[in-house]
Amino acid sequence: MIPRGDGRKVLAVSERESMPYDVVIVGAGPAGLSAAIRLKQLANEAGSELSVCILEKGSEVGAHILSGAVIDPKSLDELIPDWRDQGCPLAEVPVNDNQHWVLTKKKKLGVPHFITPGFMHNKGTYTGSLGNLCRWLAEQAEGLGVEIFPGFAAAEILYNEDGSVKGVATGDMGIARDGSHKPDYAPGLELHAKYTFFAEGVRGHLTKMLKPQFALDADCEPQVYGIGVKELWDIDPENHAPGRVIHTQGWPLDENANGGGFLYHQANGQVALGFVTWLNYRNPHISPFQEMQKWKTHPEIAKILKGGKRVSYGARAISDGGWQSVPKLAFPGGALIGDTAGFLNVPRIKGTHTAMKSGMMAAEAAFAAVTAGREGDVLTAYQEAYDESWVKKELGVVRNVLPLVEKFGDLAGTILSGMTMWLETLGIRVPFTMKHHPDNTTLYRADQMKKPDYPKPDGVLTFDRLSSVFLSNTNHEEDQPVHLQLKDPSIPIEYNLPLYDEPAQRYCPAGVYEVVGQDEGNPRFVINAQNCVHCKTCDIKDPTQNINWVTPEGGGGPNYPNM
Repeated sequence: MIPRGDGRKVLAVSERESMPYDVVIVGAGPAGLSAAIRLKQLANEAGSELSVCILEKGSEVGAHILSGAVIDPKSLDELIPDWRDQGCPLAEVPVNDNQHWVLTKKKKLGVPHFITPGFMHNKGTYTGSLGNLCRWLAEQAEGLGVEIFPGFAAAEILYNEDGSVKGVATGDMGIARDGSHKPDYAPGLELHAKYTFFAEGVRGHLTKMLKPQFALDADCEPQVYGIGVKELWDIDPENHAPGRVIHTQGWPLDENANGGGFLYHQANGQVALGFVTWLNYRNPHISPFQEMQKWKTHPEIAKILKGGKRVSYGARAISDGGWQSVPKLAFPGGALIGDTAGFLNVPRIKGTHTAMKSGMMAAEAAFAAVTAGREGDVLTAYQEAYDESWVKKELGVVRNVLPLVEKFGDLAGTILSGMTMWLETLGIRVPFTMKHHPDNTTLYRADQMKKPDYPKPDGVLTFDRLSSVFLSNTNHEEDQPVHLQLKDPSIPIEYNLPLYDEPAQRYCPAGVYEVVGQDEGNPRFVINAQNCVHCKTCDIKDPTQNINWVTPEGGGGPNYPNM
């Protein structure tokens, strides 16, 4: 049972117990933590009591957080103006050198700053670990009286009789794979709230249920995604330049895929580097993990890493849809905040500041509602605040970037999207908004596409997936129900294998999915769920949407130290 620190009684409801709060927040990422802090700030300013709790499925705050990251401090400046003087780890490395390279197989072409609008130049930003920023934000939240429960995964949405969201329930603990109760079985706990915020991050498990339940995405474009594969390296001090950020586009991707690389010189002699492959790629033989490994072999990247050592690994899906894919944000009894709604600015590769601001706007709307004696209704003030906010304006400027690159290719699409960004920046609104296409619909047949040439892992610069997963500190209780569910177990072998050579074998960056026995003429689809790093790529890219990612037992998954 979750411990209480304020003496309030825990109510018994059938097998499960329940706890009442004013606001329950699912997810201790930047959006959820910012919402909690803002709620408590407003309550303290008003001299009122407001109970707020956060559920976090990771073993600790930050355990499941992964981002590049170069962070615009705009929202942090608003939320905690003196954060630079309060020991916030983000303050360690301001960005002082911004470079953008177009790569060919052996060479690079630097893109001059004057070609791109000012907001692309990373002026005033910082580079560091988003996980460590979240750990610091959690300390601030707890100092204000927010209750944070890591290791407790929200597994079920609770509803009132009128259909409004009542809260959430955590998953049962101690259930064996066959569904039986183990000796340490403990039922989940219900958390009831006047308002529940869903801050689950990209492709949230509960958010997937809420969208059809309340028709939240009826009037927007489908969300589209990328998969970011990231490593941390300790590098030779002679190659380290704290504050330098590098973005690349072009090689090794061909005309069948889009994306790019990043390499950020951070604190303590480390670089954070990674590669993002948009999940609209067409060639089913593509492996985003292998694209990242291949990218590192470019002479300009390999030169920086020479003599270094890889110390951490992880992967995470990214919401790329932007302005036209943001769903309706408020519904009876709840709200979507942060990346689960999708506020990433794709060309800037930044979404922390917009996610934080969304949480703050939702907090202000919920505080006003609770203060007025309301509960369980629609927080229309949150939706209205977003519609008038700088967040929506910022996303509007870049709304056509991804679809232009998708439609016209890397070179022509980049030029056209650059033109639209300049026009929008100058106040000339482009009179069209392009559409998105769901990522699971874009694959061509395997027999129509060429297999990429990927380097064999050398254990020095390039690596295999299993040794990489080891560095992510991923752990799941093995004797538990498989959290990667197949709606139809026959589809991987009978449909995906002949048409697409079962792409799950390659799009998963953790080696979860395998086809074994093919050489003997008896292919079988194997799910190694214990390897899952919770990136959600399978849930997104599977051609028939046959794979359903549900939350495993709380505390499972990766344990990223400073990603």
